[in-house]
This record gives sequence, C-alpha cells and structure tokens, in this order.
Amino acid sequence: MPETDDTDLRHTLGDLVVASNRLGRLAARVTGNTESPASWRTLSVLQGAGAMRLGELAANSRVSQPTMTKIVRNLVESEWVKRIADTDDARAWQIAITPKGAAALLAWRDELSAALVPMFADLTDDEIEALRKTVTIIGSRVDLSAATSEALAGAR
Repeated sequence: MPETDDTDLRHTLGDLVVASNRLGRLAARVTGNTESPASWRTLSVLQGAGAMRLGELAANSRVSQPTMTKIVRNLVESEWVKRIADTDDARAWQIAITPKGAAALLAWRDELSAALVPMFADLTDDEIEALRKTVTIIGSRVDLSAATSEALAGAR
C-alpha cells in the first residue's frame, strides 16, 4: 500500500475511533444511566470472548487488576456475572456473564441506540446502508477471538 494511502487510512481510522467514542459517551449521557461504563465494557468483553480469568479480563477491559476485582464484585452482587472454577487451576476462578447480565447488556445497548435515533432519523436509505456496511467491515476486523488476542500479544 502506498504511503499516502496508508496515511489517509490512518487518519480515517483515527477519526472513526474518536467519533465512535464521542458517540458512545453522548448516548450514555442522554440515557441518564448511572451504571459504570467499565461495567458495560466488562460485560461486553465476557459476552464476546467467553469466560476468562480476572487478570485476562482486566487486560481486555484495559483496567488494573484491583479495579477489575472491584468491578467483578459489583457485577457478582448484581448477578450479572458469576465466578466459576477454573478447570486448569483449582486455585483460580474464571468470570462468566450470566443470562441476567446478558439481558442487562442487551437492554443497555437498546437504550443507547434508542437515545441516538433522534440524531439520525433524517438519514437517507443510502446513508443507513453505508452505516450498515461500516458496522460489517469493523465487525469483521475487530473481535476478541483467540486469533485477535494472539495478534495483539505479538504486537507488544
């Protein structure tokens, strides 16, 4: 890929990340929901990647292990996650999302998207299709799968 194309792609991806973060924060403010964004992020990680140890969950959520311990404690109290014995190490635990947590996450995502509808209600069919294609492209590239985790580990 020529350098100019690479620069353009880098700028576009940077703009996409910034716009996405701003959109997410705006939607969260509009809903008035007081749940910690870290809680929603943690539930999303668990839903996408499955059960994992606390340290791995902290790394995937980009928080410290002590912070994740507190988040998990609150999520356990809400019955949104559960601790399950780690089959590879009897001394360790894995954290898994519960059906109640998955339902709460689904409701939160619906609340977020409903809050944004008024801002996007005037989009044309072509613009909505462009958004759909963008979501598909991003979804095909961003995944908490084992392959992505390995690629991220190799990039360090």
